[in-house]
Amino acid sequence: MKTHYFYCTVFLLIANLAARSQTSSQPEFFEWTQLAELPPLADQRDALGVAGPFVGVYNNALVVAGGANFPQPVWEQDQVWHDTIWVLANNRENQTAWHDGGRLPHPIAYGASVSTPQGIVCMGGNNSTGTFRDTFIMKWNTENMVVEMDSLPPLPSPCAYGSAAVIGNVIYLAGGSSAHDLKTAMRNFWRLDLSQKDAQDFQWMELNPWPGPERAFNLTVSQHNGMSDCIYVISGRRSDGQDGIVPLTDVYEFTPPADVRAAGVFDQVESSVFWRKRQEVPRCVMAGTAAGVGQSHIFVFGGADGSLFSRADELKEKHPGFPREMLAYHTITDTWIFTGTVPANQATTQIARWGDSLIIAGGEIKPRVRTPVIWRLNLRQNKELFGFMNIAVIALYFIAIILLGIYFTGRNRSTDDFFRGGQRTPWLAAGLSIFATMLSSLTFIAIPAKTYATDWVLILINAAIVINAPFIVYFILPFFRRIDATSAYEYLEKRFNVFVRLFASLSYVLFQIGRMAIVMFLPALAMAAITPFSVESCILIMGIAGIVYCTMGGLEAVVWTDALQSVVLLGGALFSFLIIVFSMDNGLAGFLTTAFACGKFHTINWDWSAGSYAATAFWVVFLGGIGQQLVPYTSDQGIVQRYMSVATDKQAARTIWTNVVVSIPATLLFFSMGTALFVFYRAFPERLDPTFQTDAIFPLFIARELPDGIAGMVVAGIFAAAQSTISTSMNSAAAVIVTDFFRRFQWLGSEPGYLRLARGMTMGLGLLGTYLALLFASADVKSMWDSFMTIIGLFGGAMCGLFLLGIFTRRANSVGAVVGAIAGAVVLALVQRYTHVSYLLYASVGISVTVFVGYMVSLIVPRKEGNLKDLTIYTIDKS
Repeated sequence: MKTHYFYCTVFLLIANLAARSQTSSQPEFFEWTQLAELPPLADQRDALGVAGPFVGVYNNALVVAGGANFPQPVWEQDQVWHDTIWVLANNRENQTAWHDGGRLPHPIAYGASVSTPQGIVCMGGNNSTGTFRDTFIMKWNTENMVVEMDSLPPLPSPCAYGSAAVIGNVIYLAGGSSAHDLKTAMRNFWRLDLSQKDAQDFQWMELNPWPGPERAFNLTVSQHNGMSDCIYVISGRRSDGQDGIVPLTDVYEFTPPADVRAAGVFDQVESSVFWRKRQEVPRCVMAGTAAGVGQSHIFVFGGADGSLFSRADELKEKHPGFPREMLAYHTITDTWIFTGTVPANQATTQIARWGDSLIIAGGEIKPRVRTPVIWRLNLRQNKELFGFMNIAVIALYFIAIILLGIYFTGRNRSTDDFFRGGQRTPWLAAGLSIFATMLSSLTFIAIPAKTYATDWVLILINAAIVINAPFIVYFILPFFRRIDATSAYEYLEKRFNVFVRLFASLSYVLFQIGRMAIVMFLPALAMAAITPFSVESCILIMGIAGIVYCTMGGLEAVVWTDALQSVVLLGGALFSFLIIVFSMDNGLAGFLTTAFACGKFHTINWDWSAGSYAATAFWVVFLGGIGQQLVPYTSDQGIVQRYMSVATDKQAARTIWTNVVVSIPATLLFFSMGTALFVFYRAFPERLDPTFQTDAIFPLFIARELPDGIAGMVVAGIFAAAQSTISTSMNSAAAVIVTDFFRRFQWLGSEPGYLRLARGMTMGLGLLGTYLALLFASADVKSMWDSFMTIIGLFGGAMCGLFLLGIFTRRANSVGAVVGAIAGAVVLALVQRYTHVSYLLYASVGISVTVFVGYMVSLIVPRKEGNLKDLTIYTIDKS
């Protein structure tokens, strides 16, 4: 009977999901606002608009330069090219108006243009006399109210009707014709790196083009594909060899080598290996406008489908205009959808980004007919209602963890109770607590998001705990147990000196304060997007709840809450995964078929090339995982506290093995969840929302697809993952301050005084972390804080290196330890700043340099004789 109810429940949930996917209406993604029309051009009384102008934004001004049109009556006049530069900007009265920005060197239209921090780069174009290869840059001078121009290296050959996009400082131009005739359409792909402007070889580079036919009137767009920034060449047309055209619908993606973006150096291997064909457009969109929107969408706002191309002379004024359907392409799932209509299909123009807005300026609305209309597009936030049941479930979760804190309040009679749980914690609970501590809310959201966007290559990082566990149990754990540590850094004083201990302690406390702020702030962004709570409210909910149960219940409350949170977050992820899988056509088989076909289970990159250190090659991920997993299990106070919260060495070892046993299926679950999200949104691309970042794909699914109550449970899981990290940071940082500073120097005289201090420090640190998270939400201090966290984070590998140096060598001394730690941090800073080494290797680099330099210096500097009993693997009492 119970099984019957279970299957009925699952069936109803799947039916609910299917109903949502089929009945949900397509939201309006953009708000369209019409700006002041383009003024009349020289010798034209009316504002007719132009097609093929250079369009861009610089210095907070919209620049529309050149272009061509047909004077009225359009079917009785020849095309006229223009050299006028119009600028839409604030005047001296701070009112937005059109300004005469001067003149181009000659009338020109149908070139390509991109906006860059250096100015608006204009490339190629033509007029009645021919096609050009000129490249120049335009800059709006607000003082002189004029557009200034400087020349840039010319194109490799004349080019018009092509299009360009930019990644960083690198401009890519694709397609176009070398003359007016479409029969001269090219298969060209050129690159100009603006960062090399002062170099002697500053010029356009010809790259191997896409593996498809030549074209003009194509769209070229830059967007991220989940792994890196890419260039997309979309649609266009080519000649049929006679007087007709062949409308194109093919799409190609170019992924630049990493060193192109980082250093401007192009590897001379065949660049065709960086191209891949993608899903074709549902219809031709030649001469259209397109832009990257959000983190992984490309929207196409116009373009001709070619269906009436051959009848233009016949239809003339009766031509209905170009199709007004708007399309969206998602780079990760490789899917196209139709997504509403545009007010007018303005083709043969260019799109520019003005702040958070997109600008479509002028263009052609039907053959020979131009428009002076300027549209501003702003992305619309589409927030759906978060049901009462969801809020009730979240409220019940927070009530439960606060009650746990109250329950354990009376059990804390000393700092040993408060920081180590009186060493009466069951090993199973302590092991689950280690698991929950290591799995922060960032991980709970980020692992599915990363797997959704890429594949399973990074799973080896989590798998490293299986390799590290025996090493930790047999070589690290005994040293903390032998000295009966409350603070992990007590070992460093016994092995080296008090300065090393205090250096490590202070670094840890500063890092944990920052970590609390980040772990509250980043999930709050995601939660605010899907719940009725603001970012500030989410931060306060997490911060206050954590402060209450940590301050009242101490480590026991933290550990048991972590155990509860483990169940909540794993249950939420498992339920989400099952609902997705069984909602797919053919269920699990359909899920696996799609995932395998799209390469989503790819796990190992067998890359042994000279540049593999910058990629996710197998050896990089493997060594990086070893280092990343080694740091917390050897030098993190929060983890060491769990080792010390149980009664015996054997139980302490069991906490580590428990974490391993839980981590294996949990890792598989979270990576599978990411793959399931990919399969789901590949099947239902219309359910994606460009206002959500890729990292928030799991919260998007939770809010939009899961039934009320279930969604609340999964959101509670995200809060739970954040709470486990926040509570650990509060309690462990307080333990370090009380133990390594106040108790070490005997600044208080009684145990009750230290216990009151422990509670006060826990509350104070929690309030400080919450305040900093609120500061993130209300002020632009993120870049400064990122720099601070980067500096403090440099010592993570160094601290791990200090423990390894002390445990595995006899000769290491305090001077060597200090110099080694500083060297580890400095070298890692240099590696981050001046090399392309993968971030995955940072921990391993810091550890290796600290141990090597520390040992070498110790060999040079004499060591003072001291008692090393139970402090190294050579002197530990194994009885």
